[in-house]
Amino acid sequence: MNMSDSAFATQADVIVVGAGLAGLVATHELVKAGRKVLVLDQENRNNLGGQAFWSLGGLFMVDTPEQRRLGIKDSYDLALQDWLGSAGFDRDDEDRWGRQWAQAYVRFATDEKREYLHELGLRVTPLISWAERGGGFADGHGNSVPRFHLTWGTGPEVVRVFAEPVLEGERKGLVGFSFRHRVDELIVEDGAVVGVRGSVLEETDLERGKASSRNIFGEFEFRAKAVIVTSGGIGHNHELIRRNWPTERLGKCPETMISGVPAHVDGRMLGITESAGGAIVNRDRMWHYTEGINNWDSIWPDHGIRIIPGPSSLWFDANGKRLPAPCFPGFDTMSTMKEILATGYDYSWFVLTQSIIEKEFALSGSEQNPDITGKDLKFTLKSRLAKGAPGPVEAFKQHGVDFVVADNLRELVAGMNKIARGPQLDYDALEQQIVARDREVANKYSKDSQLMAITNARQFLGDKVSRVAKPHRILDPKAGPLIAVRLNILTRKTLGGLQTNLDSQVMRPDGTEFPGLYAAGEVAGFGGGGVHGYNALEGTFLGGCIFSGRAAGKALAAKLR
Repeated sequence: MNMSDSAFATQADVIVVGAGLAGLVATHELVKAGRKVLVLDQENRNNLGGQAFWSLGGLFMVDTPEQRRLGIKDSYDLALQDWLGSAGFDRDDEDRWGRQWAQAYVRFATDEKREYLHELGLRVTPLISWAERGGGFADGHGNSVPRFHLTWGTGPEVVRVFAEPVLEGERKGLVGFSFRHRVDELIVEDGAVVGVRGSVLEETDLERGKASSRNIFGEFEFRAKAVIVTSGGIGHNHELIRRNWPTERLGKCPETMISGVPAHVDGRMLGITESAGGAIVNRDRMWHYTEGINNWDSIWPDHGIRIIPGPSSLWFDANGKRLPAPCFPGFDTMSTMKEILATGYDYSWFVLTQSIIEKEFALSGSEQNPDITGKDLKFTLKSRLAKGAPGPVEAFKQHGVDFVVADNLRELVAGMNKIARGPQLDYDALEQQIVARDREVANKYSKDSQLMAITNARQFLGDKVSRVAKPHRILDPKAGPLIAVRLNILTRKTLGGLQTNLDSQVMRPDGTEFPGLYAAGEVAGFGGGGVHGYNALEGTFLGGCIFSGRAAGKALAAKLR
């Protein structure tokens, strides 16, 4: 059966726009209920699963067996306190549904998420990571306890557990795929969405993630009882990012940005849906990383990778001034972004040792973690426990344009100045700050907030064993060589988007439901037009796609009986 032929399109109950994770989850739920689904995507079949495939596969879950085995005491109340303290909801209308989504999602992450995924065959590693450790107050931003559950198989495994039942649905005639079909318009009749129109792009056999042609081969029009938009955010559309950048809140938009997502993450469907009558809220909320490095072996244009750091690297701004608390590696992304941009420059520096990079550096991306992605236990143990940095990290150290390696600080500073995009660093000033910090290491206690945070982190067995280096002097030759990393702003997630109710139905600007139109995943701010508010707790993006896609699929499965 040709799944892109017009015969199937006329039989479809629901059209899903976007074959990423949220689209697959929604389709899976519809197929379970026996509904027929037509899935459209502007990329080819090789890109099934979208950007979720490239993710590390982190999942925010609460009070799990994995946490309890490590002595982590977690609860719905604590997780909700962390979520609301991080979100900072402060907009009566725009945050109306986001608040409700937040409560519902944390409940899902506590009571159902693990079992739901486990039944599909997904497993997580036994060590829980502590992401976004926070800004310093119990009721403020950050995770009070480790909650970042790493999928055994990373992003490809998260995609697989939903793609397989959807592809089985395709074999049974319940699912049709029309790849290289770009939606340009939602068809609205009598106030309801009844279908889509768009352009057929020329065929391509490009590998996953590669930027594809936008040459138009033809046109299409498909109709159904409902449309679910699951097209993703604006992460590779730097023009849209600049247009919506929250200058008053974060400072001037960076001149140099690298892209953490493929070129097809262009945000087109946001404008198309708004033109049809859907409400967009919280346009200025977005989640970009401050620890981006240029990929020496890129897949998509301007391909950047995020360093997922442990807490020990010293962090300096472009002027060579150490960043203040809570701007430590892995603690408070938005506060750190604001601090960096306040200098007038769009980059910063890590200064660390070989001992730190070996234990504390991880890289985002399924392709940067071949041991866990391949679900190879022997390879994983060898890679993570052997002396030296993991292979992908070592490759960046050797080939990455943002890395400087030297045997002493004077040589390191000289190397940093060669790649600086702004001021030349002063050796004496940098040395003074590092020496002052190093003096504090002689004691088990300290007034240095970062060293205090490291001590706290090492109270958690998972961090002590696999994530946080034993405190040592940065200038100790035994811990060397010295390493500096130029850190760039890495574009990634859209926190605002199409406003939706708890069934993932799109709202109109007047607060009424838009008949026939649903949205899930990043295009809907991962639920409600902004379930995260101003800040994310990490491990929440894949989960947001799953939860909102599930809500859309279940709601329509029930409605279309």
